[in-house]
Amino acid sequence: MSIGAEVAAHLPFLRRYARALTGSQSTGDAFVQATLEAALADQELANSLKGGRVPLYAAFNKVWSSAYLEVGADTSGRGPHESAAQDHLRKITPINRQALLLTTVEDFSPSEAAAIMGVSEEDVNRLVAEAVEEIERETTTSVLIIEDEPLISMQLEDLVRSLGHEICGTAATRTQVQEVVAEKTPGLVLADIQLADGSSGLDAVDDILAIDSVPVIFITAYPERLLTGDRTEPTYLITKPFHEDTVRAAISQALFFGNSRPLR
Repeated sequence: MSIGAEVAAHLPFLRRYARALTGSQSTGDAFVQATLEAALADQELANSLKGGRVPLYAAFNKVWSSAYLEVGADTSGRGPHESAAQDHLRKITPINRQALLLTTVEDFSPSEAAAIMGVSEEDVNRLVAEAVEEIERETTTSVLIIEDEPLISMQLEDLVRSLGHEICGTAATRTQVQEVVAEKTPGLVLADIQLADGSSGLDAVDDILAIDSVPVIFITAYPERLLTGDRTEPTYLITKPFHEDTVRAAISQALFFGNSRPLR
């Protein structure tokens, strides 16, 4: 397989990681583009990418670690959500979130994450533990679960409650979503894409976002269908079957960057 073909196979998931790390599709894509440009300018780096996901993410990590503050400092032309995300970024140490996202959302082993980040495996485990502590300090909110599989819906309910959040409703169709939101707008949405009656979770989420800006995490068996670059993509996208730690990490990121309403 050529270098280009190998990079292309992993690129949608690197873009997913970059968006989750930055809280912004445009900023995440800017870092991915900078990584690819660096590889084009450095033959040794380009050759290293033949090794698969780990060297590709390691190359991205070098660009991110050296430049994220500079990219984040310019908020011109950005919407309020992206500006708020960058304000958050400048106030925290991103290395904790990197370790958590790499080992949960991207499903790297601690040793692979260590290679990507240029730290020891022990450091990765410590950083993940610190990131989990940050999750536990997040403001609690109300969560709407859009899922047509009862067992998965129940699993998500238990997980959300274990993090200290409340469930404002569950829905298996677009109509049910509209009924829940008519009573109370959620502070966070977990949404499947294909719903029970053939309706679309994407359309159901659009209905919610037409009312208010709410952080959304999509959970689907086919994430590559939404990682094409042809349209605005979800910032938070989890693959089914999912690990609960992956959902926890995504909830942490969504609440960190989002403008969800705290419980009163």
